[in-house]
Amino acid sequence: MNGRCIVISIIEIKNVNKGYQLGEDTVPVLKNVNFCVEKGEYVAILGPSGSGKTTLMNIIGCMDLLDSGEYYLNGRAIHETPESALTEVRNKEIGFIFQNYQLIPTYNVMQNIIMPLIIRGMSHGEAKKQCREIVKLLGIDHRLDHKPSELSGGQKQRVSIARALASNPAILLADEPTGALDSASGQEVLKLFDELNEMGNTIVMITHDLKVAKKAKRIVKIIDGCLSDGID
Repeated sequence: MNGRCIVISIIEIKNVNKGYQLGEDTVPVLKNVNFCVEKGEYVAILGPSGSGKTTLMNIIGCMDLLDSGEYYLNGRAIHETPESALTEVRNKEIGFIFQNYQLIPTYNVMQNIIMPLIIRGMSHGEAKKQCREIVKLLGIDHRLDHKPSELSGGQKQRVSIARALASNPAILLADEPTGALDSASGQEVLKLFDELNEMGNTIVMITHDLKVAKKAKRIVKIIDGCLSDGID
């Protein structure tokens, strides 16, 4: 895959390799990966189980370190950033959307959404104002006082999306975002992704499902740790 980026990219990955230790051997997982995402793109990373897509997602999300190569996120050289500083990078630059929502069960909707903002140092008043604006956009403003156990799967995912959007991240990183949803709720979430992308949000979606991947504007396939453009 051609790794040249003609314009300044939100994500720029150059010749990245990653392996894991298995006994005395190192098992390669990512092999000379080159990947760019421009601002405002909506890209799906498509691959089966064991293809390396989760490892690539973890590197993009600054949750794992690469072995060699370069990774720039919104202009910052992640491969040169101390591991101790990556928490701040994740909180500021990346809006995570998880398959299983990762909501705190004892918190209501508002508390789940504003928590990352409070961690960043925003006042409660500012965080609540930002939360109200986003939940209204996502159609869950009538659920602010409800806890996750009182929500449908689709509503939980909308809360997860609202939490991701609240910090105005450089990218939305979605891991199998429809995997825990029924078909109708999954389609609603994918439609919402379209709308968010039309508003200018940069989205990187990881999925094993071709039908889901086809909802993105661009598909990158990963097989055995190697990336290629498009699908067969």
